[in-house]
Amino acid sequence: MSTALSMAAFALATSITPGPVNIVALGAGARYGLRASLRHVTGATIGFALLLLLIGLGLRELLAQWPALTRAIEWAGVAFLLYVAWKLAVDDGRIESPSAARGPSLMAGAAMQWLNPKAWLASVAGMGVYAASGENGVVWEFAAIYFVVCYASIACWAWAGASMRQALRVPGRVRFVNRMMAVMLAVSAMWLLLE
Repeated sequence: MSTALSMAAFALATSITPGPVNIVALGAGARYGLRASLRHVTGATIGFALLLLLIGLGLRELLAQWPALTRAIEWAGVAFLLYVAWKLAVDDGRIESPSAARGPSLMAGAAMQWLNPKAWLASVAGMGVYAASGENGVVWEFAAIYFVVCYASIACWAWAGASMRQALRVPGRVRFVNRMMAVMLAVSAMWLLLE
């Protein structure tokens, strides 16, 4: 297996699996539709690619010297994910009209990745496996491959949510789905603390 194919497989395995960013993409797709949720998808992908690049270009050495910083990032990420879960749980379930459908912003998607412990773990692990030598060309190649795979993976979740949009015309159904996603998000946030 070529290194690029192996990088793509790693990127797919870590990007397509359920996690906080994908759960929000699913919810955004269901609530706002695919087009409006693509800002979140794009922001999350850019945020992750930037994080991956910085880890590959030396941030992992800084984190190794200051393990308390890594723990602080994890706790901040879990707090943010629990806040998002709470917002989902208390949502009234009304889906906006198409003209009012803005969806999550690009910056919110990017920030979510930076506060997502799963993203930090995937970045450190991936760069440790594929770019341990610190060779810049390999770091950039891995980030480029990951960008494409990450975007497609998160977009699949948004598309799945958008596909459910018709079934969620009734606010009670939306509240149920939002509360289920809130529980999944809270559980995934707490699970990240146990790793």
